[in-house]
Amino acid sequence: MNTYNYTSIPSQCFLGEGPYWHAGRQNFFWVDIENGKLYEHQLKTGETKTRSFPHRLAVALESEDGSLMLGLDRKIAKFDLDTEELTWLCEVESDYTLHRFNDGKVDAKGRIWIGTLSTKFTEGAGSLYCIDQDLEPKKKLSNLTISNGMAWTADNQTFYFIDTPTRQIKVFHFDLESGEIEFDRIAVEIPEELGFPDGMCIDREGMLWVAHYGGSGVYRWNPRNGELLDKIELPVPQVTSCCFGGENLDTLLITTAQENLSEAQLKEYPQSGDVFLVKTTTKGFLANKASI
Repeated sequence: MNTYNYTSIPSQCFLGEGPYWHAGRQNFFWVDIENGKLYEHQLKTGETKTRSFPHRLAVALESEDGSLMLGLDRKIAKFDLDTEELTWLCEVESDYTLHRFNDGKVDAKGRIWIGTLSTKFTEGAGSLYCIDQDLEPKKKLSNLTISNGMAWTADNQTFYFIDTPTRQIKVFHFDLESGEIEFDRIAVEIPEELGFPDGMCIDREGMLWVAHYGGSGVYRWNPRNGELLDKIELPVPQVTSCCFGGENLDTLLITTAQENLSEAQLKEYPQSGDVFLVKTTTKGFLANKASI
């Protein structure tokens, strides 16, 4: 295991999530889901800007025109970063008012993949959707509880997915042209003592960097044999997601949460909810942009 140094950005999120590297702006974005906050951090100046929305804000992705694609409650909206204008695009599960979006990513064809959950965390209530240019969400997986981390291999033939309470990283065959997925196998089973797998990203060696909620770090797993390769230890228990960014795509931005911590635990782990930057020995990929 390597020893990693980190720098922290004091955002004190209740539920920090959705890290995203916007190469055009050379900035990191992340969200505080329950408080509807969007953070934008300039690596060069160290300045952080905050924008607020009267919704739960789960996901910040990027459109081909450089604007953001936001997952607000159960709706997708396009957000112009200059005018701050919001354009509503589509909605899922409109009859389920307790539901909200959770994690989301964009595939190499520009389709948005985004999952849902019940805010009561009802078992089997969530689903995974794929949204294409026709803006008609197509359900890809159902009977999920906490639809979470996603990643594709560089050859776009494999899709990795996490439904957090299962403590599994699942492998699906992925057809890039059609967007169809077919279950293949379970790549990784997370031991109970390491917490729950949450958000994740993939590096150029095909290894998965997985945030462990209740596991105090980001773990690097080999999805080919299920082996644990490395861990970035952090001074907080609830680690929620991570993405590669920075000029060389070798810096991990890691989000964390204060959620489900007692007053005593918050005193013990005062950096809970902050964001951490860690230089790694590998590199990630630039995120795909939505063609919507």
